[in-house]
Amino acid sequence: MKRWLKWILAVLALALLATLIARALVTRKAAQAQLSAAASVDPGIDLAPTDVLEVRAGELVRTLAISGGLKAVESAFIKARVAAEVVELTVREGDRVKAGQLLGRLDATEFDWRLRQAEQQAASAKAQLDIAERALANNKALVEQGFISTNALDTSVMNAAGARASLQAAQAAAELARKSLQDCEIRAPLSGIVSQRLVQPGERAALDARLLEIVDLSRIELEAAVSPDDVASIAVGSVARLQVDGLTQPVLARVVRVNPSTQAGTRSVLTYLALEPQQGLRQGLFARGSIELQRKTALVLPASAVRVDQARPYVLRVAGGKAEQRAVALGARGEAAFGPTPEDAIEVSAGLAPGDVVLRGSVGAVRDGTPVHLLAAAPAASAAR
Repeated sequence: MKRWLKWILAVLALALLATLIARALVTRKAAQAQLSAAASVDPGIDLAPTDVLEVRAGELVRTLAISGGLKAVESAFIKARVAAEVVELTVREGDRVKAGQLLGRLDATEFDWRLRQAEQQAASAKAQLDIAERALANNKALVEQGFISTNALDTSVMNAAGARASLQAAQAAAELARKSLQDCEIRAPLSGIVSQRLVQPGERAALDARLLEIVDLSRIELEAAVSPDDVASIAVGSVARLQVDGLTQPVLARVVRVNPSTQAGTRSVLTYLALEPQQGLRQGLFARGSIELQRKTALVLPASAVRVDQARPYVLRVAGGKAEQRAVALGARGEAAFGPTPEDAIEVSAGLAPGDVVLRGSVGAVRDGTPVHLLAAAPAASAAR
């Protein structure tokens, strides 16, 4: 009897243990399910005031990107007008000079002697002319008195005319010799700064050899090549904003000329823009920027806020505390002010309304329906214009 009692107690103990184990497994599975459900809930993201932007109507400036090198409107190479040795050169690169200033000299010994020779020949021709004119005057008196024939008078007339021509030729030769002597002086043709010094004293300069280059930095132009498709929209007087290498601040410019001919090979059209005077501008610097073509008022967004990783462009609009994808139709591109400086912008012709709040491109990738938490009012914090 005691043996059966022991078996019954053992069976009851096993049943109780199995019940406890089953309850523990059920409780554990329920806890895991709760943890999984909690983990699957997206906690959302926090948005700073600079991460959102209120859609508003703004001024969109349609622009044309340009680039090119800067050139001085007035620059000149000083060349040797005579072949001679360089005796003196008093300026170097960076020196400022004035128009007409004496910059150096060429050896004038040979030209000085040539001038003396030409002046002596002119004096000799003048003496011959005086003799011929006195003979002509005497012969005229003799003809009137009937002592000589008119043929002798004609000969005197021709002799005087030949002597006069010889004198004029000698005087012209003397003037040419005097000019050659003056050409030995190297003078600045314009006011500016010496850009290049191409010879040194003691070197012999050939005729038309380059000696110095002078540039006037008071007037600087940008020479930009524009495609034939875009040149029709450029008008003289159009304003441009340029970024010049080496300068931190943008430089304003204005279209002053458009070349009537295209460039051989590229078929591009050279457009010239006059830059406003500014310290630091140098000939040869590279500049890039944009010409203003048109202004219009429209709903605009920064180009970076429009996402194009899907078949149609879209933005992420904040609505009901969540980020939702919103397909948009786009229009013209240009620049607009969303802060202290203009940004690349694009017109939104459909898909958004004034007052909508969208995420900027700086937020990065965000899934549709992700909860968002605005840390400040979007209109006041993000749409400063």
